[in-house]
Amino acid sequence: EKNLWSNIDHLTKRDEVKFVMGSREDYEWSCDKVRRFDLTKRCRAVLFSPIFGRIDPRQIVEWILEDKLDVRFQLQMHKFIWTPTQRGV
Repeated sequence: EKNLWSNIDHLTKRDEVKFVMGSREDYEWSCDKVRRFDLTKRCRAVLFSPIFGRIDPRQIVEWILEDKLDVRFQLQMHKFIWTPTQRGV
């Protein structure tokens, strides 16, 4: 794993934590971390974002609603405004 879990101890109400996912497995992993570390209470917002082109964003929204998660859904808007491969936008 590439995560430094001790950083969670330093989260404040000014922080946001973002999970980027491309599959149901990623979603379940993210949900586990949100619950295990009580992230919705530790920080200002928890964001769930799809990997562009890998998963239908609506699918993640449906899962969030089914699970009644207190998270925000976020799209990478630059992927819709400019070509998805364009850098520096």
